[in-house]
Amino acid sequence: MSTPVSVTESTFEELVLGADKPVLVDFWAEWCGPCRKLSPIIDQVAEEMGDRAVIAKVDVDAERGLGARYQIMSIPTLMFFSRGNKIAEFNRPRSRSAIVSQLEGMI
Repeated sequence: MSTPVSVTESTFEELVLGADKPVLVDFWAEWCGPCRKLSPIIDQVAEEMGDRAVIAKVDVDAERGLGARYQIMSIPTLMFFSRGNKIAEFNRPRSRSAIVSQLEGMI
């Protein structure tokens, strides 16, 4: 079973930008209701994608530098990366199928 990996400023370069497969990054915060609602969907995506993609989570309260670097103005924000480049960004919660479809299109 695959689960999302927590990413910090010190691991972002390696786990997200250096990944050799598509990466979904969920920028979230503990106090955010929509983030908590999206969390089980992100877990389902991680399980469904297995080792075909990296599913990462960034707590914007703990990792303020990453939030600033990627200009996170609202949460949850989902960003999709491929070979170190941001490919897409969703600023509203999405369905599991929409997220999986975006990732599969990047494989």
